[in-house]
Amino acid sequence: MVRAEGPGAGRPEGDRASGRPLAPLLAVCAGYFMVILDVTVVTVAVPVVGRELSASLTGIQWITDGYTLVFAGLLLTGGALGDRLGNRRVFCAGVVVFTLASAGCGLAPGSGALVAGRLVEGLGAALIVPGSLALLQQAYPSPAERSRAFGLWGSMAGVAASAGPLLGGLLVTTVGWRWVFFVNLPVGCACLLLTLRHVPASVRRADRPVDWPAQCALVATVALLTAVLNEAGRHDLTDPLILTGAGLCLSAAAAFVLRERLARDPVLPLRLLRSRRMSGGAAIGLPFNFAFYGMIFTASLYFQHGRGLTALRTGIALFPAVAMTMFASVLSGRLARRTGHRRLVVTGMLLGGAGLGGWAAAGPAPDYLLLVVPMMAAGFGTSFALTGSTATVMSAAPESYSGTASGLFNTARQVGSAAGVALGGSLLAVSAGFATGLRTSMAIGAAAYLTAAALAVFCVPRETARHQAA
Repeated sequence: MVRAEGPGAGRPEGDRASGRPLAPLLAVCAGYFMVILDVTVVTVAVPVVGRELSASLTGIQWITDGYTLVFAGLLLTGGALGDRLGNRRVFCAGVVVFTLASAGCGLAPGSGALVAGRLVEGLGAALIVPGSLALLQQAYPSPAERSRAFGLWGSMAGVAASAGPLLGGLLVTTVGWRWVFFVNLPVGCACLLLTLRHVPASVRRADRPVDWPAQCALVATVALLTAVLNEAGRHDLTDPLILTGAGLCLSAAAAFVLRERLARDPVLPLRLLRSRRMSGGAAIGLPFNFAFYGMIFTASLYFQHGRGLTALRTGIALFPAVAMTMFASVLSGRLARRTGHRRLVVTGMLLGGAGLGGWAAAGPAPDYLLLVVPMMAAGFGTSFALTGSTATVMSAAPESYSGTASGLFNTARQVGSAAGVALGGSLLAVSAGFATGLRTSMAIGAAAYLTAAALAVFCVPRETARHQAA
């Protein structure tokens, strides 16, 4: 049975994008920005939190890793729930959960309460992100409008990731670390009000059951994979903890595939993965997130530990990458109507690869001005390509699986981010010198960008957006 989630769901597609076309975009992007910002804004606050709450090293690690684990592990579950219960309903529930959890983190009396709040924040984030793309696809049915909407949505990731250290450093040094979490409260409230007032209600598919055994296997797979990647930066690859985690991850993945083959209503129908656009588009997200977030993480450590900059000055040093992400996303959304998405994705990945390759070749102690252009190229290229890869995945998915497709794409990106951060940290720790580890990390990131460019050649369709609409 297919039924509407609430008033207005029966309006024709054209009406959904009329009236106040910017309001749905602002609502969805506000939620997404809040989620991605929370990944990086906490980074500069963690040392202060550890001192004030007398947290152990393990407790400090869980403040950052707990959020990532739950977020990555439940993304596909959030997408499946959105397809069944209505994407707007699940998106709003995620905003409420995330906002309340942020308040709990800001009021936490100890490290244990803070870790618990971060875990709940991860749950809210996993409900927000898959629904965000599905709601944009619903609100903007025109390919041209959708490209622009996906472009701004994609820019939120780069802006939030790069602005996180700057905003975190500013808040910690002025009003205290608790405001790193309190800043989410007004954003969450505004996002909820805009969504309820201006985003059309979504279709609910009550006849689609939730396959909980497959969901549990999937959550275990992604959570274990993310945990192994995070811990790989602190342990040797032959450590029993890493080997056990990797073995359990493979077992959970095998259980998920077996269950999907046998299930009447699978979480992620394997037939969807036979689509080159769907599986290839999702695969592109992994290497370019690996490269971009690995760059942000290692560059942040380099500026603070290698050059002795404060957290605030580090954020300022990373700001050129932020400016480029917003500009590139708007530009790619406009150009997609004329050129199609393949050229934009390939060009963006080549620019990102050239940027990180240039950093790797800049020498052990380059002047900051020599690093500005590589950072700008990586930020521009990532955001330039994100619009096209997002549109490729979402256009390949049947409307009834839009939430699942969004969950798949963002799961791949989140795993790429975790891998980039883990490998970057590991290289900085084991290399002979800090500069050597940094340059090696940038060279590997450049190779990841080139891999994404090669995938785009084979997976992103050649047709222009105008031809696709026809």
